[in-house]
Amino acid sequence: MKTGVIIVAAGKGRRMNSAVAKQYIELKGREILGYTIETFDKSEYIDDIVLVTGESDIESVENNIVKKYGFGKVRAVVAGGSERQYSVNNGLNAISADCDVVLIHDGVRPFVEDKYIKRLIDTACEYGACVLGVPVKDTIKVCDSENTIVSTPERSTLWAAQTPQCFRYDVIKKAYESAMQDDILGTDDCMLAERTGVRVKMVEGDYNNIKITTPEDLYMGERILEKYKR
Repeated sequence: MKTGVIIVAAGKGRRMNSAVAKQYIELKGREILGYTIETFDKSEYIDDIVLVTGESDIESVENNIVKKYGFGKVRAVVAGGSERQYSVNNGLNAISADCDVVLIHDGVRPFVEDKYIKRLIDTACEYGACVLGVPVKDTIKVCDSENTIVSTPERSTLWAAQTPQCFRYDVIKKAYESAMQDDILGTDDCMLAERTGVRVKMVEGDYNNIKITTPEDLYMGERILEKYKR
């Protein structure tokens, strides 16, 4: 069985308030994207990696991250689109067509553990589609356009979806082709699979698998990195 991962790192990171895109900000001397790629490059469960970056960043990523750190599983660095969905679609077009399972992962989520990668692959093989996530800790409120609370969902049924999101190749390829044909823009990859009738399984991960999007996340990321190094 062959597995591939699409790492999406084409965002601008406006919430970070930084002149440097968030995926290229350094944590303890290495770019966040470098840590993310390393996780999958070292994983025995991953065969191919496709990186999706801004078009103007391709050469820099190839030279200053992929070659610099010797990431041997990266088969392509391709340009992203105006929306994340278009970026992922470009990644799907670049990944090896003989991949049985494809994971889709955020470039600024560097702390996913190898054991979860394996669980996702196993679950996708059995059910076709799955996503890593964690139970919601806080009570969630649904509000209207005037910020008036209209409902309070039962917390025990709520999960915060993370990445990787993982699929059999034929499942996610069909989902993306259908969405592009129908001009549907989904909030995540699982949503596109769901609209084709696929039942997506939730795989429980952990709370360290954060997405680094704000300055506060950088501090938390450094603490998690110190824990891993210990």
